[in-house]
Amino acid sequence: MTSSFFEINKTTTGKARAGTITTDHGTIETPIFMPVGTVASVKTVHQRELKDDIKAQIILGNTYHLNLRPKMDIMQAAGGLHKFMNWDLPILTDSGGYQVFSLSKSRKLNEEGVKFKSHIDGSTHFISPEISMQIQRQIGADIFMAFDECTPYPCEYNLAKKSMEMTHRWLKRCIKWTDENTEIYGHQQKLFPIVQGSTYSDLRKKSAEFISEQNAAGNAIGGLSVGEPEDEMYRITDEVTDILPKDKPRYLMGVGTPWNILETIGLGIDMMDCVMPTRNARNAMLFTWQGVMNMKNKKWESDFSALDEFGSSYVDSEYSKAYVRHLFASKEYLAKQIASIHNLAFYLDLVRVARQHIIAGDFYEWKESVVPVLKQRL
Repeated sequence: MTSSFFEINKTTTGKARAGTITTDHGTIETPIFMPVGTVASVKTVHQRELKDDIKAQIILGNTYHLNLRPKMDIMQAAGGLHKFMNWDLPILTDSGGYQVFSLSKSRKLNEEGVKFKSHIDGSTHFISPEISMQIQRQIGADIFMAFDECTPYPCEYNLAKKSMEMTHRWLKRCIKWTDENTEIYGHQQKLFPIVQGSTYSDLRKKSAEFISEQNAAGNAIGGLSVGEPEDEMYRITDEVTDILPKDKPRYLMGVGTPWNILETIGLGIDMMDCVMPTRNARNAMLFTWQGVMNMKNKKWESDFSALDEFGSSYVDSEYSKAYVRHLFASKEYLAKQIASIHNLAFYLDLVRVARQHIIAGDFYEWKESVVPVLKQRL
C-alpha cells in the first residue's frame, strides 16, 4: 500500500503496522509518538535536545494558544512556526477544538463557531472552522487538524449525536476553505479530519464512515482519553480502525500512558501525542522499561544506578537516580529538564522498539510480556 504521503512497510496478523509518512520537512517512521509543544516549545526541553537526545521526528503546536500569543502577525512575519522556533522537522497542529472544549464555562458555541474568553487576559475571541484553517495556514504545520467539538465524558447520547453531526458539517467547511486557499510558505499541508461520537458505537461507526468518505491524507480519532475507562477507549479505537481506510495514517489524539500506546498500536494506530511524559516529569514521575518511578521517594536517595538501565537516552547513563532525586528535593530546575528529556526519550524509544517488533513479526507476543512490567510502580 503506497502513496506519496503514507507507505505501509510491514503489516501483522493483527492490526499493528509499520509505516512511513513523508512530508516536505522530512519523513516520519510509524508508529510514532509526537511530543507536545503547545506554545512553540516542548516544556523545559531545548529543540537541540528534541532532535539529538529524544530523537523526535515530529512535534505538535496548538492553534488556540499560538493565535493568542504570539499572534498570527508575528507568526507570519517570522515565516511560520518552523522558522519561528527553529525546528526544521515536521510539525502537526491541533485545531483548537480541544482547548475550546476545556473552556466550557466561558464559551458560547453555535453553528457558526465558538466565542470564548482568553485565559491570558479575559479578552473575547471567536473561532470558526474557517478561522481555524486560516490560523493553521499561517502557522504552517505540515499536518493540521479539522475544527471539531470534543464532548466530555460521560456524555448523554443526544448531545454526543448533535455534536458529532456539527463536527461533520464543520469538516465540510474546513475542506472547502482549505481547497480554496493555498499554502503560504511553499510546503504542503495535509488536513486530517477527526472522528467523534463519544463512547457510542453506532455514532463512532457513522462518524468513521463519514470521515473515510472525505478521502483525506490521514484521519484522527478524537474525544477519547477524556476520563473514560481504558477498556472503553480500546473498544472504540478498535471499532473505528476497522472502518478507517487502511492505506491512510490513523492518529489517536491525546493518548497516553506507555501501555495505552502499545495497546492502541496493536489496534491499528500509527500516531499518538500526549502531555503526560513532560507533565509527569515535572512532578517527578519517570517512566522506564522496568516500570514507573516517583523520584521524590527516599528509596532513591543512595541509589547510584542509572535512571533506566535499559534506556537509550543520554540521561539514562549520565545521571543516577540519587542525583535526580537530590535535584527534585532541592527544587532545582534541572530536575524537571532531566526528567522531561528522560520521559520523552523513553516514549520515542518505546515506539521505536514497537516498530522493530512489528517488522520482526512478534509484536503481540512482545506487547503482552512488556505491558505488565511498564505498569509496575517501583
